[in-house]
Amino acid sequence: MTQNRYYHTASVLTNGYVLVTGGRSLLVSTDATKLYNPVTGLWTSTMSMMYVREQHTASLLSDGRVLVTGGTDSSFSPFNTAELFNPSTGTWTMTTNMTYARYRHTASVLPSGQVLPVGGVDTYIATELYDSVT
Repeated sequence: MTQNRYYHTASVLTNGYVLVTGGRSLLVSTDATKLYNPVTGLWTSTMSMMYVREQHTASLLSDGRVLVTGGTDSSFSPFNTAELFNPSTGTWTMTTNMTYARYRHTASVLPSGQVLPVGGVDTYIATELYDSVT
């Protein structure tokens, strides 16, 4: 990539590309996203997320979109926001906010297609479900 980063996510998309979202570089959080093409070995920029994020999750949905939840910015204030990346259009859209702000959490895709964000800083026991259909 053109910039070092940590506290980011990397998701393998259904088309084989790898989507890298957010993170921290040079002590500053970023909203930048990059796509890696493993066939050509090249990185390309794509539309930035709606929010600067680090320590968030990215979950690949059954329809090929990626759900990004929570995270924090450089001030370590947790977010409850969520957004969706559509790889066929290369765009981000907002979706329903989570009930609880969280970062350093997990988000598992269940067999039903729902996403289960669990735990995280400031939200140790709270769980909730995201349903991409509704």
